[in-house]
Amino acid sequence: MNTALIRIEIDGQALDVPNGISVAAAIARAQRPFRRSVSGQVRAPFCGMGICFECRVRIDGIAQQRACMATVREGMQVMTDD
Repeated sequence: MNTALIRIEIDGQALDVPNGISVAAAIARAQRPFRRSVSGQVRAPFCGMGICFECRVRIDGIAQQRACMATVREGMQVMTDD
């Protein structure tokens, strides 16, 4: 893994993260919530391997992306709690 930092945005906030980490790791590193259930409960990654869908976020305008399965890339825009 290349440990150089790249810049992404999470909920409109610029964040420098190590290249090659998952979006879920970047969100956790930023200490941001992932999403809320329909009843308002905060959700977060559970399985970390794409099965549970608890880490869904919007990535570059595409909703319902599994943050644990996506790798960060320069300029990526991530929206949580969507």
